Amino acid sequence: MLKPYSLLLLLGLAGGVGFNAAAVPELTTVGEGSYRYMFWQLYDARLASEDGKFDSYQQSTPLLLELTYKRDITRQQFIDATVDEWQKLGHSSKAQQQQWAQQLQSLWQDVKKGDTLAALLHADGSVIFYFNGTETGRLEDSAFGTAFFDIWLHPDTSAPKLRRQLIAAQ
Repeated sequence: MLKPYSLLLLLGLAGGVGFNAAAVPELTTVGEGSYRYMFWQLYDARLASEDGKFDSYQQSTPLLLELTYKRDITRQQFIDATVDEWQKLGHSSKAQQQQWAQQLQSLWQDVKKGDTLAALLHADGSVIFYFNGTETGRLEDSAFGTAFFDIWLHPDTSAPKLRRQLIAAQ
């Protein structure tokens, strides 16, 4: 049952329109798309940067990933799906994954249909998370940001169609 939720989590970091302008910089949309699993639409996703382009994490930060959910998902399902995707990508150790999963317990919460989650990646690799426009916390580990955004943006993502939409690839 985690399989459908693996991509849910990955796509589960959604953002909203009503973000506090002081907390989240005004960024230009790079691309957007929807993630579907079989017949179900799970969430809408949007990627944004200062210039509306995505070249690399180093050149495109700050980078915002917003997810607006179309279904209810528990925090534990998000975390399990995230770890599952990290394991598939193989770019981080099990120890890192476990440490990050533990930290995410205090930053994430259950979402209901219509809720938005967002992740704002900074140049130093830190990520600030938001739930319905309210900051929920920051993860400072410099390796975390790349590992987290790789779930959606790495060429080996398990959601290649959504990746192409987010980075506005032809």
